[in-house]
Amino acid sequence: MSDKKPQQQHPFNQDSRYDDAHLEKIDTTETRATYYEPEAVAALPDEHRKYLLMRHGTLDLEPLPSWGDADPYNWPQWKKVVNLVLVAFQACMGTFTAAAIIPAYENIAEDLGVSLQRASYLTSLQICILGVAPLIWRPLSNRYGRRPVFLVSLLISLVGNVGCANCYSYASMAACRAIVAFFISPAGAIGSAVVKETFFKKQRARFMGVWTLMVTLGVPLSPFIFGFVTLRVGYRWIYYILAITNGVHLILYSFLGPETRYIRRGVHHQGSSLKQQFLTFHRIDPNPLRWTEFFQPLRFFAHVSVVIPASAYAMVFLFSSVLITVEIPQLFAEKFGFNSQQLGLQYLGIIIGSVLGEQIGGYMSDIWMNRRKPKNGLGVPPEFRLWLSYTGYLLAIVGLVVFLVRTDQVPANEWNVTPIVGAAIAAGGNQIVTTVLVTYAVDCHTEDAASVGVFITFVRQIWGFIGPFWYVLSIFNLRLSTDLLTRHRFPQMFEQVGLRISAAIASALIIGVSILPTILLQFRPPGRVRR
Repeated sequence: MSDKKPQQQHPFNQDSRYDDAHLEKIDTTETRATYYEPEAVAALPDEHRKYLLMRHGTLDLEPLPSWGDADPYNWPQWKKVVNLVLVAFQACMGTFTAAAIIPAYENIAEDLGVSLQRASYLTSLQICILGVAPLIWRPLSNRYGRRPVFLVSLLISLVGNVGCANCYSYASMAACRAIVAFFISPAGAIGSAVVKETFFKKQRARFMGVWTLMVTLGVPLSPFIFGFVTLRVGYRWIYYILAITNGVHLILYSFLGPETRYIRRGVHHQGSSLKQQFLTFHRIDPNPLRWTEFFQPLRFFAHVSVVIPASAYAMVFLFSSVLITVEIPQLFAEKFGFNSQQLGLQYLGIIIGSVLGEQIGGYMSDIWMNRRKPKNGLGVPPEFRLWLSYTGYLLAIVGLVVFLVRTDQVPANEWNVTPIVGAAIAAGGNQIVTTVLVTYAVDCHTEDAASVGVFITFVRQIWGFIGPFWYVLSIFNLRLSTDLLTRHRFPQMFEQVGLRISAAIASALIIGVSILPTILLQFRPPGRVRR
């Protein structure tokens, strides 16, 4: 038997630049990790320090980058932003694709010979799949990287959308929609991991907001655009435009979307920086893939630092996004006699409100956290960020009340802008809540950023899918029946109690499920984990 000791992997992935003395100063007990503790800076060799100072101008960096241009933290800012925009746009395409046919329900129902309700299930189907499918994509992207997953996602989504455009039966169109939803879903969930893997903590909320904003904008932006398409050239061109968008995005991401999954401890990186970023399609994480990893994000049901933000966000999303987006066509078409193009224009308020809300949820959130730090010289607890969420909750409630009450008060066939102003206010509140709560959850579990994103997406999408059912059932104690399950619940509630009382019920649920648990979380925070 040989006496030769196995060669130890360098934690900073540059085995020719460190000696044993440096290795002894750095904790290497945790293998194949993507994160360094900030105190590891004291053990850095001089060469590594010089590299970081040359690249960033400071050693006050969290997380701490490794030595090499392939590390996403060491990329130039423009490269980080371009990559994020591509990933965020792909995340937008998930909700964008699901909502694309909302203005065309009547056309689809007439063309395929089905009821209007069955036509709407083509959207409900995708909403559900967008929540569940990321459970499969997360472990695969951890082992093989984000880039291969995103490329496959765009390619198969393109094929699926072409298939939808050429389906002439309800079953075949539903099958193609399911395929598209499954493959377009990764960026909408693991985009939080891309933000965490690319940007330093002091920038995290600002750029997390870009991703969350695009996920939010997909819902109103799609019917806003495709209302025109449906009226002018027919609903099948919705699918062709989606396929063309997937194709252009695939080309851009192939050349401008580098790999962000970078393991800083426990592996030895080989090849040039260019190869590591663009030409690596083999396994990058040698840890064995266990079947339990496909359900690993669900363990966050036991972590209040994630389950409370996820539930609070899902409730606000249900009423400030799902309810308003789905009910604009039904309420306004009946009350004002709008066509698909006129209905699409109503979503402009939601788009404007979401963009304005992100300025508080993202940019102001980072300023809020960074200004607190110098006062005590210590790290800022993540719960300090939650103060901004109350602004979002208040705006969501006010906007929802204005939308429903003013819609009820406006006389038939006498449209005015006030309900849409309410929708814009609610959208702004929803976006503030989205960015603040998602960033808080990621701050609490930095190493599991991908799992956090998958879990929050799972809760949001499933809640958005089944929310209208339990919403009415819990209030009126109605018995389940075939008729109950085949009708949309929000209109039934509106018919039974009216729009004004519905606004009060929704506000009470936001207070009970979102605001009160957030207060509890803020003033009784859980035990801290490494971040």
